Amino acid sequence: MSENCLERMQRIDGKRKIADFIVKQKQDYSFKVRYATIRAREFERECETRGLNCHVSVGGLDSITLFLFLKSIGINLPGISVSYLEDASIQKIHKQFGIERLQSAIKPDGTHWNKAQIIQEFGFPVLSKEIAGKIETLTNPTEKNKTVRHAIITGETGAYGGFQKNSRMKMSKKWLEKFGGYANEEEGTDYQIPDFKVSSKCCYYLKEKPCDDWAREHNSVPFLGLMASEGGRRAKSLMINGCNYFGKSAIRSAPFAIFNRQDLLQLALDLNVPVPEIYGTIERKEDGTLYTTKAQRTGCSMCGFGIHLEKRPHRFDQLKERNPKEWHFWMYECCTDENGEKYGWARVLDYIGVGY
Repeated sequence: MSENCLERMQRIDGKRKIADFIVKQKQDYSFKVRYATIRAREFERECETRGLNCHVSVGGLDSITLFLFLKSIGINLPGISVSYLEDASIQKIHKQFGIERLQSAIKPDGTHWNKAQIIQEFGFPVLSKEIAGKIETLTNPTEKNKTVRHAIITGETGAYGGFQKNSRMKMSKKWLEKFGGYANEEEGTDYQIPDFKVSSKCCYYLKEKPCDDWAREHNSVPFLGLMASEGGRRAKSLMINGCNYFGKSAIRSAPFAIFNRQDLLQLALDLNVPVPEIYGTIERKEDGTLYTTKAQRTGCSMCGFGIHLEKRPHRFDQLKERNPKEWHFWMYECCTDENGEKYGWARVLDYIGVGY
């Protein structure tokens, strides 16, 4: 039998790597900038010896800052982006710096996926990429994912997870109540089932696949503006694998991995990064904390990951102010249910208890 996840963590000395990473996260800003510089140059040199090209995957403020940071240390690379997914003010910056604009992945009929088609076909990107993926797994039961589905409901991982009894695989009680009903018959539970689909596939078809396809065509590997402090599915991977990763199926550099939000905003100021209008401006509070006066994070206008954690005015409130017609489409018209009724994010937000 192959090793379980606990055995793998022991083999790769995962706990020590995470502890070392946390020590670096606690260092001061100047250390982190020097460290990012060293790691970026190291990655570029290693890729050169392997006959690989490099590029920067560009989206919002974080990766725009990365693109300009790399230029500032003499690493001049092409930037790529599925730019049309971003806010108009971000697209304007992309054009300014000559970022190559990609289209979304191609459907079986030869046309490109659009955002509304993705939601209609697969489901809404809600709560978080990790939780949406778990809900999607529950929705699509197979013999292969039986152990995973059981772990999502109960936290019991079985052999592969080292027979843990209360693992992080278990979805929180709050969201099990709302989305765990797909496993009621199998698990003897009495959870609810929503009247809409949930999926984590948006990012794959709209961003990840087109960028991966471009990378293969150009024999190129990416610099990414990821920070472990932002959390999410990739945080633990960044902590274990560090800034530069050369794996069997993936190679990437994340020079800002040890940064926090304050480090990123300070670097943006130091480099005079043009801040897209959607973020407002970078200002400093009386206690010295940096912040953006408008959006703190951005993404696709129809993305709901993290919406339940935002204070109002949240992203959909801000979209309503910027573009009422687009807001109305995403809230009430982007999908059609089995009864022929138009619906959208309003149905989803009502279900998870988020006002709009």
